[in-house]
Amino acid sequence: MQRGTGGDLLVQVLRDNGVDTAFGVVSVHNLPLVEALARDLRFVPVRHEAAAVNAADGYARAGGGLGVAVTSTGTGAGNAAGAMVEALSAGSRVLHVTGQIDSAHLGQGRGVIHETRDQLGMLTAVSKHAATIGSSGEAEAELRRAVRSALTLPCGPSSVEWPIDLQYAPQRCAPAAAEEGEPAPPVDDAALRRAAELIRASRRPLLWVGGGGAGARQQLREFAERLGAGVLTSNSGRGSLPETHELVIGNFAANPAVEPLLAEADLLVSIGTHFRSNETRHYRLRLPERHVQIDVDPAAIGRVHPATAGITGPAAEVLRRLGGLLDGAGAEPDWRAAVTRARHGAREQLRAAIGPYARICDALRGTLPPESVIARDVTIPSSQWGNRLLDIHDPATNLFPVGGGIGQGLATGIGAACARPEAPTAVLVGDGGLAVHLGELATLAQEQPWLVLVVFNDGGYGVLRNMQDRHVGRRSGVDLFTPDFGRLAHALDLPHALVNRADAFAETFAKAVDHHGPYLVEVDVTALEPAPVPFVPPVHVPN
Repeated sequence: MQRGTGGDLLVQVLRDNGVDTAFGVVSVHNLPLVEALARDLRFVPVRHEAAAVNAADGYARAGGGLGVAVTSTGTGAGNAAGAMVEALSAGSRVLHVTGQIDSAHLGQGRGVIHETRDQLGMLTAVSKHAATIGSSGEAEAELRRAVRSALTLPCGPSSVEWPIDLQYAPQRCAPAAAEEGEPAPPVDDAALRRAAELIRASRRPLLWVGGGGAGARQQLREFAERLGAGVLTSNSGRGSLPETHELVIGNFAANPAVEPLLAEADLLVSIGTHFRSNETRHYRLRLPERHVQIDVDPAAIGRVHPATAGITGPAAEVLRRLGGLLDGAGAEPDWRAAVTRARHGAREQLRAAIGPYARICDALRGTLPPESVIARDVTIPSSQWGNRLLDIHDPATNLFPVGGGIGQGLATGIGAACARPEAPTAVLVGDGGLAVHLGELATLAQEQPWLVLVVFNDGGYGVLRNMQDRHVGRRSGVDLFTPDFGRLAHALDLPHALVNRADAFAETFAKAVDHHGPYLVEVDVTALEPAPVPFVPPVHVPN
């Protein structure tokens, strides 16, 4: 037993849960926390509170544990809110600890510095769990409860606001067991039997795997191979089965080459997916009517696509138990060939659509080892081919903004690089998205992770520019002044290379990876041969 402040208590809770790194912005309303974290663990001082949460999110996704962000109260917590929306959308295991004004002044509107009205209400809206530490005696219990919530399926971020006087209050700090998520309710036997009947009767099955499949990789492989089922994925489900596997069609459900397969399929088994709008042609994609849906969240069953049979429970357990009920199940002999045609057809069609970028995609995958994290922001190369054609082998290496927010890629990649320092991390961003959190280049220079930042520079918001060109015929707010990234990198002591030919990318990128540190590779999109098919996001625009 040791005595200390709230900062020492936070360090103890994090140590108990295997966390050695936290991200944040120091403030008068979190000083005891930051001082203890920087003294006893690794504290990464990012330049913006949203980046702190994004980095914690990336750390959690890539490392498989808990990510931690520390921010100030009021404006600081408000800055973090957008990134909390992303963590909530992704079901990421993030603990966000924010300061708060002195407990004696809470709710009085006295104009205390950093004071805001109903901060807890804001945090509740963007968190799976949110709480206020009301006394020094309840601090440990609240922190551990927040960690348990973040780890309980379906996972999601927890927020704890901590008044500054209670952060300074004495605490007794003693080691404790790591927190575990609450057990899931038992899987319904009748639902399993009903699903097994449908699966045994199917001869042309398809799987659609979302983020819920990431924790069931071995069970998923055995299930898919036993049925001979083609495997579609959401973006979140990529890598649950390595995308080099012959049954994996991947994140191509809306690709025209897959339409015949969807039309022929007699059963869809979905596993932990939300059927998001941008992956289902704004919910107009025709899917098989017979649908077995597996999800740990009972509210997800039938929410988007009607479920003939729904099973609530963790994917690993459900697939394992289903496997024992599938005697006689399996696809007809020609189904695997149809899956292979769809798999190759979708990829060939996309490669033709992106033209010179296929060489960049090949160079990225050919240079990076399978265990490298590939973090992507919202930009044309990511949205058009990075989210589909760039093979993913492990879901923990597949980082992208589930909620669709721009500008989060660099900070997320920094967090991932801290979680996986033994392999290079690649971050793909556009110049417009990078400008949202340009200050994190300074974090990159300061922390020196093994990270290659690839900036596709087209002088603005290319995704929205293409939307306006297609639907409106004029441009508004999309053409931006862009800095000279070479000079900017020089000012930050970051190595920089400019690529203006697709066939020069491979050599440049390999050199950047071999640097074993931060490196900025700029791709001048305006100098490259344009893609044969401009990317227009699948967002519904009324006529």
